[in-house]
Amino acid sequence: MSLHPHAPANAWADRVFESALGAIDILAIHLGDRLGWYRALAAAGPLTANEVAQRTSTHPRYAQEWLEQQVTSGFLEALPTDPMQFRLPAGAAEALTDEHSLAYISPLARMLSGSASHMPALLDAYRTGKGVSWSELGDDARWSQADMNRPWFESLLADAIRGVPDVHEVLDRPGARIADVACGAGWSTIALADAYPRAGVTGIDIDGPSIERARRNASESAAWDRVAFHAGDVADLDGQFDGVFVFEALHDMPRPVEALAAIRRAVKPDGVVVVMDEGVGDAVAPGDDVERLMYGFSLFVCLPDGMSSQPSAGTGTVMRPATLERYAKEAGFADVTVLPITDFSFFRFYRLHLPG
Repeated sequence: MSLHPHAPANAWADRVFESALGAIDILAIHLGDRLGWYRALAAAGPLTANEVAQRTSTHPRYAQEWLEQQVTSGFLEALPTDPMQFRLPAGAAEALTDEHSLAYISPLARMLSGSASHMPALLDAYRTGKGVSWSELGDDARWSQADMNRPWFESLLADAIRGVPDVHEVLDRPGARIADVACGAGWSTIALADAYPRAGVTGIDIDGPSIERARRNASESAAWDRVAFHAGDVADLDGQFDGVFVFEALHDMPRPVEALAAIRRAVKPDGVVVVMDEGVGDAVAPGDDVERLMYGFSLFVCLPDGMSSQPSAGTGTVMRPATLERYAKEAGFADVTVLPITDFSFFRFYRLHLPG
């Protein structure tokens, strides 16, 4: 639709209008995710509004409005029954409720909605140069990141690393020690332990609730006796490791050079260091959807978190390859190469080469 009669203003107004519709959908998906409405429909649909409300301990009037909105936006189908029933179309249950599927997308809505709810704090940070930390952003942001990455780690990480022989051979040493820096909820740590049963794997993170969740997740896995988690800073890494990984976390660190220098000191001379971070381009690319998404994360989550601890490099989510290479060399690494791991969500894998 066109809201204004005068071009080119109408084109800009239409673009904002379309964006507003997308924002409404994201917020509505967040409701359906957090209130359990999608899961109720996936488990027992089709259901009436009253049945959805009964199964989720929510109010039927709100359930009715949400269900109708979801039909209007094309996320649900309405059946011509009396009373009307609603169901998820083909594929929707997997994408919206299956936490093990690579198509699982609900956490994205949770991340964006959760961060937007802290807009007053974000506005203050933008004015003052301060920040908003992960702990301030809260559980919606914290666990949505873990849930988005979980299926990729569970399904693809082991094969991805085994496909790089010079990395795999180091990690496959009998008794190898592997560290997962900024491990979050521990899904990457558990995946490394599953991939390398002869190794001991240590996850470390400064966020206490994440470490607690990681320990609980590990206790329910087959690798429970080969993983350990510690709340602390990267400088607290104890001993010499055969391999050190940083999964989607370096760009959040306020002092990435210091972190990488600590990692360099903690890895054996013949060990490996791998950083997985966003697969962004070499320069600003107008219209690139991946870059648009990454700048969204950066505006509302990663840059404010990085700025919350001063002094800060203020990297943000869009850490371009040249920036990572500069950080690595300033930390004492000799070189950085991109590993031949492709089609792993939005990520790129870098190997940081030790000197000598």
